[in-house]
Amino acid sequence: MKSFSELDLEYFQTDLEDHIGTIRLDRPPANAHNIDVLLELQRVVETVRFDEEVRAALFGSASEKFFSTGFDIKELQTESGKQVGYASQTSKEIIMKMRTTDTIFIAMVNGHCMGGGLELALACDFRFVGDDDGYNVGMPEIHLGLIAGEAGTQLLPRYIDRSTALKMMITGETLTPQEATDRDIFDEIHPPDEVEDAARELAAQIVEKSHMAVGHNKLAVNEGLELPLWDALAHERELQNRLLGSDVAKEGVDAFLGDHEPDFLGVELGDKEPGAPGEE
Repeated sequence: MKSFSELDLEYFQTDLEDHIGTIRLDRPPANAHNIDVLLELQRVVETVRFDEEVRAALFGSASEKFFSTGFDIKELQTESGKQVGYASQTSKEIIMKMRTTDTIFIAMVNGHCMGGGLELALACDFRFVGDDDGYNVGMPEIHLGLIAGEAGTQLLPRYIDRSTALKMMITGETLTPQEATDRDIFDEIHPPDEVEDAARELAAQIVEKSHMAVGHNKLAVNEGLELPLWDALAHERELQNRLLGSDVAKEGVDAFLGDHEPDFLGVELGDKEPGAPGEE
């Protein structure tokens, strides 16, 4: 498998800087996706999962107008229902890979974010959006006689209340970024030219933490919320036990007791022995 920095894709721009992988969807004019785009996204997500150099991932757009308008409607005319169904299932599988990969994904939404585009944003752990009333946010599939079939019917009600999510889907209403943020669809709203800086600032904080601990927190939440409480607590216990005997826990405890900053990055990338004094 190629490393993240070696990726050379048709529909995505990627770069790696300071252990932050940036992913930009690039399929003009509206960043609509089809099976080819989804297969490339699957490759990107799997590369993030396996590349230890990537400790946080930013997911944005190369377009100044569109984050993504979702699945390419033209494909509904040219492809069989079976093929489109496979594409929808593939999208669901990629979204679940994003949610179960221990790297944090942060969506940077500057532009229209509709249908499957919003579903891809919902797959991320955090969503930052630009404060521009010209951006449309929503799930308009009902206007095509369809449902939000790329995990939207399940993800949206997990972020906002059931009735509000269902109303959005059955009316196809369009929201502004502020309205969507007020409904907790987005976590933070910033002036459009500050969205990436704000997302990158959070990513930089994450990079300095133990990637293993960050990932275990993510998995405890994302997987645990789908389990009965006692099963979720057992899952939490198992994840915690993995950390308790790890090098990163040794580094963290020794740094705390020694009153200095831990070097989780060095320990996890093999550049420093856990508990050993760092550079002065």
